[in-house]
Order: sequence, then C-alpha cells, then structure tokens
Amino acid sequence: MKEDYYDILGISKNASSSEIKKAYRKKAIEFHPDKNPNDKIAEANFKKAAEAYEILGNQDKRNQYDQYGHAAFEGAQGFGQGGMNMDDIFSQFGDIFGSAFGGGFGGGGQRRSKGSDMRIRVKLTLEEIATGVEKKIKVPRKVKAQGVEYGTCSSCNGKGQVMKITNTILGRMQTAATCSSCGGSGKVLLNRPSGSDAQGMIRKEETVSIKIPPGVEEGMQLKVSGKGNDAASSGVPGDLLVLIEEIPNNVFIREGNHLHYDLYISISEAVLGISKDLILLDGKARIKLEPGIQSGKTLRLRSKGLPSVNGYANGDLLVHVNVWTPKTLSKEQRQFFEKMQSDSNFIPHPEKSDKSFFEKVKDMFA
Repeated sequence: MKEDYYDILGISKNASSSEIKKAYRKKAIEFHPDKNPNDKIAEANFKKAAEAYEILGNQDKRNQYDQYGHAAFEGAQGFGQGGMNMDDIFSQFGDIFGSAFGGGFGGGGQRRSKGSDMRIRVKLTLEEIATGVEKKIKVPRKVKAQGVEYGTCSSCNGKGQVMKITNTILGRMQTAATCSSCGGSGKVLLNRPSGSDAQGMIRKEETVSIKIPPGVEEGMQLKVSGKGNDAASSGVPGDLLVLIEEIPNNVFIREGNHLHYDLYISISEAVLGISKDLILLDGKARIKLEPGIQSGKTLRLRSKGLPSVNGYANGDLLVHVNVWTPKTLSKEQRQFFEKMQSDSNFIPHPEKSDKSFFEKVKDMFA
C-alpha cells in the first residue's frame, strides 16, 4: 500500500504552501545522494519526498489527491511511488536545495535540462470510463535531429550554472544561477541538421500508449512521464499531460459515480407490473416493477453505477420510471377508456379488482 504523501513529508493536511516547501527541502537535504553516497534506502526516501512534493506543491494536483488519493494518478506511465528518477527531481526541484549541494546531483555538477511538457485531450465514452481503457495516441513530439552535435558551453564551462557575487549588508555573497547561454544544459549547438530548429530539434510523430484507469472524470489530468518534447543535448524529455474529456451518453446521465436512466413503460405494464431487462454499460440487470407502479418512481440498483477512481466502491444506478401515455387511440381503445371514465364502480388498483379486467388493458395495448 502506498504511503500517504502528507506522512512522507511529515506535515498535516492543512499545511500551507510554504510549509510544504520547507518540509520537502528538509527531507531532500536529509536524504540527498551527496550526503548519503551509495545508500539505496536514502535514495528511495529522496525520491519519495520529491514525488510527494510534486503533488502537494501543485495546488491542482493537491486538490485531486485530497479528493481521490493515489488513484487520481494511477494509469499514467512512469507515475507512482518511486517512479521519479534523479534527472526528473533535479530538473524540476533543484532550486529548492539552494547552495547546500551546489544546486545539483553530484556536488556542484551541471543540472540537466528538461524538455517542455506536452498537453493532449483524450475523449472517452462512458463505456470506456466504466471499464478503463488503453489508448494509443499519435503525438507529434520534438526530438533531436539525426546528426545533431553539441559542444561544451564556454560561458559556464559545461556546468550549466554561473556563479554571481552580490554585495549585501551582510557582506559579499556567492550564488549560483542557471547559465543563460545554454539554459542549464552545459551544452551548445555545434551542428544544425537541415530542417531542424535552433536547438537542433525536429518534430516527429510517435504512438504513445496511455493506460486510463476506470472511473476517471471530465477535467482530470494524467501524466505520462518522458513522453513530452526532448531536451537539447543531454537533457531529459518532458512529460505528456493527458486531459480527460467525457463524451455524453445517449442513454445514461452521469452524476459523479452514479448513473441515471429513464425507463418508459406502457399503461398496461404499470397496471399489471412487469420484469424488465436493462442493458448496462458492462452487462445486464433485471428489475421487477410491482403492479400499480406510479410514474415518477425511482428505483435504486446498488453498485450498478461507475467505479470509483480510488477503487473503493461503485456508484448506483437510479432508474426513473415514466408511464408512457399514448397520444393516439384506436376506436376500441377509446371506447374502452370512455367506459372506464363513466364507470363509477371502476377501481383502478389491481389488488382490489378482477385480474381479467387488467388483462384486457394489457391485450389492448400489446
């Protein structure tokens, strides 16, 4: 079972943004690889702290996590506890370490740049949401052009950072800043192949497989790590962010994990009662309508709705009964209802009446 992100950072669920950042920095310094060389346990804790901060340090992701837990991010490749690598961590959060470790992995080494993220929208049917689905999507990514060559940046000597001396009231202070010439990669373009951009990149279509868990909702975002645009030189690729869109269903109306269904029955079916087979998103269900059921009655079928994205339980299916009233009648049908209307002894309840009378209604509208 995955550890709670709040527990990993040692904070409460009401922690402010500044408290979250402070807690992560404390954990990151405690378990930093430079401070714990060849310590696999410390490295694992370092990665877990970074993953927790990636979620809790982003308000939108934090809201999803508070509502759905870890399941809000399941199904996205490369995501999950321990799924981040060192390049991910230092490219995204290296500035949080400050000067304690030179801002990078390996005691002052260059910080690897990261390619830009890409965003796509994926439309899902209600049937796909009910069962989960794997989508293969063609994504036009930026990748390094064949034959591209990079050399060491002369401005930072390949470190990716330049040191600046600032005079303050406390004296002269030295700080590290990302090199503006190479963007922190420590490399510059030497050879630009034909058709590539200023960074030596070309756009290439790639088919990406995206596993989408059951129960996702409109507006939810999944991440596929490393499937965004490549970074120049030796940087790491960005991520592919997948925004979920839901295609409206012609039969069911969704309300969270619950589904609503309008069932139309005839007068004879309402009077006599009937059993109906309902076609669900992933199977069938039989319901029994008692004799004399009224229009507007709602029947609840437990756990026949959509699965919860956090894996806890399914929602319900709410069946709304509507008695269909015919707009046109045959001569025989009209005479029958006129007789009913004029017959003061007519008792419109099947439990207190002659069954053969209601059978006539059924036969007439069969």
